[in-house]
Amino acid sequence: MLRLNLSREPEWLELAPGLRLLLAPMSTALMMAARADPAVQDLPEDANNDQRGMVFARALARRALLDWEGVGDADGNPIPVTPEGIDALLDIFPVFDAFQSDYVGKGLLLGAEGNASSPLPSGPSAGARTIAQPASAPAPTAPHG
Repeated sequence: MLRLNLSREPEWLELAPGLRLLLAPMSTALMMAARADPAVQDLPEDANNDQRGMVFARALARRALLDWEGVGDADGNPIPVTPEGIDALLDIFPVFDAFQSDYVGKGLLLGAEGNASSPLPSGPSAGARTIAQPASAPAPTAPHG
């Protein structure tokens, strides 16, 4: 069953002890805006998946991250959310990893579950080759009894 969250209110997400981010709800519009970000569009063709993931996460966070708690400058003074601050925060791998799994991943969960749809013939398994040998004869039916 598809469960809809009809609340369009931002929610706090704790990524690490003492680090909370106020994030806009994941939406199609948010994902599409991040995909259209110039940094994402300007990635070289030979960029690997890690590079693409980092650039996309930054583009998404710049649009979704509204406020934070537990982020400060070198002296420990709280700092406001800025694009540069978001980039620096996501450069910390455990934070990036938690953002990817706890925010981005939950937004993509429906796609991973498949939403009860069968794979498309042009989808990721379209080029897969068969490795199992065909059955030589049909299996017998189970006895009634």
